[in-house]
Amino acid sequence: MMPVHNNPSLDTYDLIITGAGPTGLMLACEVANAGCSVLVLERLSDPVSPLKDAPFGLRGLSVPTVDAFERRGLAAPLRQCLGETAWSGARPLGHFAGIDFFMEQVAASAWGRRTPGAVVPLAADMAGVEAVLTERAAALGVTVRYGCAVDRFEQDGAGVRVWSGGESFDACWLAGCDGGRSVVRKFAGIDFPGTAPEFTGYSVKATLGDATALTPGRVLTDHGVCIYAPPEALWLAEWDGGAAHRTTPLTRERIEAVLRRVSGTDAAVAELHLATTWTDRACQAVGYRSGRVLLAGDAAHIHSPLGGQGLNLGIGDALALGRALVAVLRGGSGPDRLDAYEAERRPIVSDVLERSRAQVALLRPDPGSRALEAILRDLIATRDGATYFAERVAGVGVLADG
Repeated sequence: MMPVHNNPSLDTYDLIITGAGPTGLMLACEVANAGCSVLVLERLSDPVSPLKDAPFGLRGLSVPTVDAFERRGLAAPLRQCLGETAWSGARPLGHFAGIDFFMEQVAASAWGRRTPGAVVPLAADMAGVEAVLTERAAALGVTVRYGCAVDRFEQDGAGVRVWSGGESFDACWLAGCDGGRSVVRKFAGIDFPGTAPEFTGYSVKATLGDATALTPGRVLTDHGVCIYAPPEALWLAEWDGGAAHRTTPLTRERIEAVLRRVSGTDAAVAELHLATTWTDRACQAVGYRSGRVLLAGDAAHIHSPLGGQGLNLGIGDALALGRALVAVLRGGSGPDRLDAYEAERRPIVSDVLERSRAQVALLRPDPGSRALEAILRDLIATRDGATYFAERVAGVGVLADG
């Protein structure tokens, strides 16, 4: 156990959160800031992972996310933590299937009540985001306990009891922010329908035998996608229906074989330092609430990481759910107020899942997708095209909550 902060002993917390990722920590900060008691249970004993650091952990924070961080005094420490990885206005607002769109292209009217360019996206690694949110949570009196996997829970009309590692914890509400394979969602019996994966993605750190064997940047081939960031970072996507995800040992030989197939080169992997897989499976929970149990972030929805929308969706969930929970816990609203959380977030998430599927379609290794990708590239280069994607992907016209 690695408690971040120890509250005085509590018989019943206002809220227990499972998962100390960005969604869970942001939700904890929102609820604790209203004077509510919060316990966060994280199954990992050590949250540190090289996959959370740049370049693999790098994510683009959208305009609404950065705006929310600014309003809470979190953006400055995040920029300080990130140093040179912070974006400036000269960089892209975002991308769609790897096609960039820029702030200078976007119509001024798209920014709504926000001054054009007043808030711009920020490139942040997951480690930095979690560090800043963990520090804020501790300052607000949130208790975070690591190495605490949820074994089971029971609920009734008065609250929830959670068992973890031989201990039990009571709360008025339980929020599952524990990722795509959410234990809370499964125990709550909430179905998770969606579409099957089309590819297996690989994030790889490796020393190549010949660094000139690959072209830096993104290359679409007849067998998939190869993105090379010298000297050692690789992202690969092979259209195998997700068959290799979590089923095949990621040995040096295996990664070299995939790299050669996807890139169409004889590139050799001299030494493998890190490798993990992922897919484009897209699912959304049939409900975000079951009694006193709620879902947010990847526990409520998953999709391809193309476009980098997952972190932003999770932060948006945390803000919306935090408002609803505070209204119930401190504002005198009834439990039905929590149903408004799902009503607000479901259509937003559904749109992102559809855009995620569209990006996958554009990257398929076939002539039709290549033709569509070329047409879309031309469209995004126009003011109307860039504005369309700035509104829907970067959220330039969406104002943060108060």
